[in-house]
Amino acid sequence: MLGFLFRRTIQAIVVILGVVLIVFVLSQLIPGGECKAVLGPKATIGNCVHFNRLNGLNLPVWDQFYHYVVGLLHGNLGYSYKFNQGVTAVIKERLPKTLVLVGTATVVALIISIPLGIFQVVRRNRPSDYVATGFSFMFYAMPSFLLGTLLIIWFAFDLKWFPVSPPSTGSAWEIFSNPRAFFLPVITLAAVTIAAFSRYMRSSMMDALTEDYVRTARAKGASNRRVIYGHALRNALIPILTLLGLSLPAIVSGAVITEDVFNYPGMGQLTVYAASNSDIPLVLGTTLVVTVATVIGSLLADLLYAIADPRIRFGSTGS
Repeated sequence: MLGFLFRRTIQAIVVILGVVLIVFVLSQLIPGGECKAVLGPKATIGNCVHFNRLNGLNLPVWDQFYHYVVGLLHGNLGYSYKFNQGVTAVIKERLPKTLVLVGTATVVALIISIPLGIFQVVRRNRPSDYVATGFSFMFYAMPSFLLGTLLIIWFAFDLKWFPVSPPSTGSAWEIFSNPRAFFLPVITLAAVTIAAFSRYMRSSMMDALTEDYVRTARAKGASNRRVIYGHALRNALIPILTLLGLSLPAIVSGAVITEDVFNYPGMGQLTVYAASNSDIPLVLGTTLVVTVATVIGSLLADLLYAIADPRIRFGSTGS
């Protein structure tokens, strides 16, 4: 187990270092330099010389990279000129809200998609299975911005069941004290995940039910409920855990669009604002933080996979 965790952790660190390097290179490739991006295209040569000297941009590239990495190790992601404060402080305020929103949507998706996939297996090739499959394909193909807009029109404007957007102030945990205000963005984020996970759960459960140990259990007189929940479910969940890790980037990117649609002050809306206002340090900082969060999420998914599947070898030859 320790060997498996060590290898996965080393791989995650290598990925993060690669992302740090890519983010730094992107900062060097900004058209006109960071000076023009911050001060505007009308900045004079004298303004840029002064700006570069103040921010250490007149140093050799390797020196800039060294100071950039040292700054990251001290929690310094740069300075946001639009917010007039450090990027770390801006992200520290927004990141918990996105993590809670994405986490809640993912939990909701798992709670709904796993029983739905099992239901489709039990009722396979029946009208209810076809209906569930049709809705899965529809939500899977629908862009999150379109689904969010339709939900706002139907449930906020027409039926007036839910507010148009959640409150822009308050803590990240307000989602639990005022769930009605967060219902629409959570469902928007969860819908695509439910559609994908339920299909995988259906397929995985059908494969598990064809295994020899299931046939043995049926031969011993085990009930259908006992076979599904007592024997097949655990192995059927393994692909879902893998898919969860692989889906984290898509879930996070979906949050970028969803937060902008619902005017939710999280990392997604912050990224859109930074990009539209040419706040380069903030764009690079949010990119780095979201990437690191995704890598950590994938690492946790690998750990869950190892726990769920006892056949994995944790030695030097393990997967």
